[in-house]
Amino acid sequence: MVAPLPDITLASPHPPPLPSLVNARQLRTQRLGRALRLWVPVGVLILLLAICFLLPLVVTLPSATSGNIIYNNEPPFSPGHILGTDVQGVDLFSQLVYGGQVAFEVGISVTVIGIAIGGTLGVIAAYFGGWVDAVISRVFDILIAFPALVLALVIAEGLGPTEMHVIWALAVFGIPAVGRVARGATLTIRGLPFMTAARLAGTRRWRIIARHVVPNIMPNIVTFSLLGLGIIIILEGALDFLGYGIQRPTPSWGNMIANGQQILSAQPEYVLIPSVALLITVAALNMLGDALRERWGAQ
Repeated sequence: MVAPLPDITLASPHPPPLPSLVNARQLRTQRLGRALRLWVPVGVLILLLAICFLLPLVVTLPSATSGNIIYNNEPPFSPGHILGTDVQGVDLFSQLVYGGQVAFEVGISVTVIGIAIGGTLGVIAAYFGGWVDAVISRVFDILIAFPALVLALVIAEGLGPTEMHVIWALAVFGIPAVGRVARGATLTIRGLPFMTAARLAGTRRWRIIARHVVPNIMPNIVTFSLLGLGIIIILEGALDFLGYGIQRPTPSWGNMIANGQQILSAQPEYVLIPSVALLITVAALNMLGDALRERWGAQ
């Protein structure tokens, strides 16, 4: 009886890569992806800020508040008007640049107010608890229960259509939103061992808050505030569009869209240009917030 031949498997001319090489390649790809998700929106925001705030200091732009009616409705890339002019002959690029200044000034101001006031109240409510937490939490709940745009409309109408009044009208929405995030993050770390050790060591409450609570909750607050900044810029544009925010001749992206809707069918670029600028800004802020949340492990 003939013995069966042994099972011989021919070697592949292209052997599979070693597991260590595969893992290294995947790791490099993941690192590159994380870096791109972070630095692409950072680059976009830096470019937008440079155009809005630095370009007018370097280049003399046409007036953004007045123009010559003789040169109205100039198409893009006309001499002296890279994006053309509107129905009043006002340069669209200048309006876009100075409208971006308004959007960033309002958004950043509201965000800073929300972090300073809402963040402080949220930390105090969570750390001290008891009736302090109950009172502050109920105030937050009442403010958040109102639709943000409706509440901002009422406040802006009562105060008047100026940039500072728009900031405070939107801050009423931003303060409780940041406050609830700060309160939740503080409750998460309040019972951790290092907090208990600090209290048992006799450290003063305000020192514990400054040295232990604030540094540990800042990633949550920063990532949420970046996402909220995009919402604030949209709300500011909505107020201007409805006529309750920044009024012409002061340019803003919202009143540029409102001004262009009258001739939308004939010249849609009047609406598309500020709309695209608003879209790019908000998308970059959202991407940056998501990237930082992934990097910091924030909730």
